[in-house]
Amino acid sequence: MNQTRRGVACGMAAGALWGTVFMAPIWLPDFSPLQLSAGRYLAYGVFAMMFLLPRWKAVIPKVSLKEWVVLAWLSLLGNLLYYVLLASAVQMGGVAMTSLVIGFMPVVVSLIGCFRQKNVSLLRLTPSLILGIAGVLCIAWPALRGGVAATGGSRLMGFFCAVGALTSWTIFAVSNSRWLSRLPHYSASDWSMLLGLVTGVEALLLIFPAINNANTHAPEAWVRFVCVSAAIALFASVIGNAFWNRMSRLLPLSMTGQMILFETLFALLYSFTREWRWPTPMEATASVLLMASVFLCFSTHRNQHKRDFLHE
Repeated sequence: MNQTRRGVACGMAAGALWGTVFMAPIWLPDFSPLQLSAGRYLAYGVFAMMFLLPRWKAVIPKVSLKEWVVLAWLSLLGNLLYYVLLASAVQMGGVAMTSLVIGFMPVVVSLIGCFRQKNVSLLRLTPSLILGIAGVLCIAWPALRGGVAATGGSRLMGFFCAVGALTSWTIFAVSNSRWLSRLPHYSASDWSMLLGLVTGVEALLLIFPAINNANTHAPEAWVRFVCVSAAIALFASVIGNAFWNRMSRLLPLSMTGQMILFETLFALLYSFTREWRWPTPMEATASVLLMASVFLCFSTHRNQHKRDFLHE
């Protein structure tokens, strides 16, 4: 079970770092989602190349053509497309609504994990899933009461963008976990850097559409843009992805889904801190329910592990 504890710790660290990506569209409200995505992932590509350079000859030659294609597909789904949709959702619908929709991801990934890996039966995971859904619904209530300052049409588009981001990242999480299990000769860090390298190349294609309205921003705005993009790339993409890939090898897919709840929790925490307020009773209840969901899921897998051990 030390492996499970390490996996949970890695999942928590990844969630803490990933939660910052919800704030970037708030910190840079004058930049489009396309510009935010291009800036973040160009910086990610630069960092990935820097970290790979010392081991370039040991890592790059062993990447097959099929693996490059997989990396390109995963980078598009889990990075570029996901972040364009997420940034659009935050700018049009707000952090609360976006984190609400993304908060359903653990339920979806856990269900997929149950059917594919059969580590734990769906019946045993049901209490954990119910707590997770209840927590997300608690977050939904204040958001759906009109707490977000946006027009109805814009907010509806933000909702659809959030659903698109949820779909994109769910496919990425399941596919990435599967490929990591098939490619044990890559370390979690190397795989993350390879994803970053490919994402950086793909982000080059966004430069021309992203700079279409570049002249509308003042020089100091661009300085802030570069600083935020570099920080998000380093902490969320480089370090956060490394933690996530490490966790994906330590935990079964059904439990991996639950770890995504930490991203929701930290995104809400950062939002409260920025607004300099305490969570409402409903938001506090949601946080407790989401945490209880994760720890109940952890307990379910631990008990299943003990039962499997006794039957061997």
